[in-house]
Amino acid sequence: MKSSLFKKISICTLLLGFICNSYCQEIVLSKNAHISVLTCGLGNEVYSLFGHTAIRVADMDNNLDVVYNYGAFDFGTPNFVLKFTKGDMNYFIANDRYVDFLNQYNYERRDVYEQELDIPLEFKQKLYDNLSKSMLSDERLYQYKFIDNNCTSKVVDIINKTLNAEVITKKIDTDKSYRSILFPYFDNHFYEKLGTSIVFGTKVDQMGTKIFLPFELQKSLKLIQYQNHPICKENKTILNFEEETPVSWWNNSLTYLFLLGFITLANKKAIDYIYLLTMGLLGILFVFLGFYSLHQELAYNYNILLFNPIFLGVVYFWSTKNSKWTYKLAFAGIVMTIMYFCFMITKIHLLIVSPIIITNLFVLIRLVMRNKKPIPIII
Repeated sequence: MKSSLFKKISICTLLLGFICNSYCQEIVLSKNAHISVLTCGLGNEVYSLFGHTAIRVADMDNNLDVVYNYGAFDFGTPNFVLKFTKGDMNYFIANDRYVDFLNQYNYERRDVYEQELDIPLEFKQKLYDNLSKSMLSDERLYQYKFIDNNCTSKVVDIINKTLNAEVITKKIDTDKSYRSILFPYFDNHFYEKLGTSIVFGTKVDQMGTKIFLPFELQKSLKLIQYQNHPICKENKTILNFEEETPVSWWNNSLTYLFLLGFITLANKKAIDYIYLLTMGLLGILFVFLGFYSLHQELAYNYNILLFNPIFLGVVYFWSTKNSKWTYKLAFAGIVMTIMYFCFMITKIHLLIVSPIIITNLFVLIRLVMRNKKPIPIII
């Protein structure tokens, strides 16, 4: 029922966009036309934790005020979850009336900021034409990538394409890794921070030289010069709300520490068994995602040294009472966990995974001690 509703809404949106663009393509912008980059504030849902970027084209002489948005997707897409996970699901550019766009963010109580681009009229027209063309061609669709191809990077690309040069470049935090840049966005969203810490691989540890987040673009635009003047005018606040800190009884570090503390201190075979089984299965999932998904952020995930598939072997030999191989694989797990800790010393997410490192060591050392072959005493 819900999927069907989303599909109907999506089809209506596409039809309205098509009709709107059939009209918009014929418009010649007046000298009073304005084109702006809109930066939308953070939300509390997973998809809105990083904000949003859009482009506004306003020309009152032509009765035009429309927002182009690269973040649209269809919930009714067959195999939605699998396609999103693999990274071959089509996102698309959509447009909407500015007033409707603003109403949505007002309803969600999310800030909206505007930066008007100070570029010649001919480039405003070209940018508008490029946006309109994208709505009615194969350029409308794109495959979402968390860092390389998202609502913000697409705005950067189309502006640079219009200006025939790489004018919009990153001016802040180029000495930080993508992972370090992302971390503050997860404040008050503990398990989202933990989840991205363990599911992302080496790509997010690279230096963050590309603009991929809305507020990175906003801050960079303030520092960019074009034709010997700032490329955008002063930042204008359209909507502003008092920040609301989400409160959750479970989504916090206390439940995380309580659960792992219970596993560590309980010293029960059944609990250790379930823990190792869960960690091993997560490790298999990370390996699968690394090979299956086209999202480069999920590849080369060294966190499998912590969520180690070898734990499934430990569980198997433990359940079959094979003490020799239980001992060997558990000992190998201890070595790999220590290797992981040494590798993680310079990583920003060391603190958040440290309780898991400690729990792994406690559980595995207990298992080694239980299955250690006694040394014969010769009298």
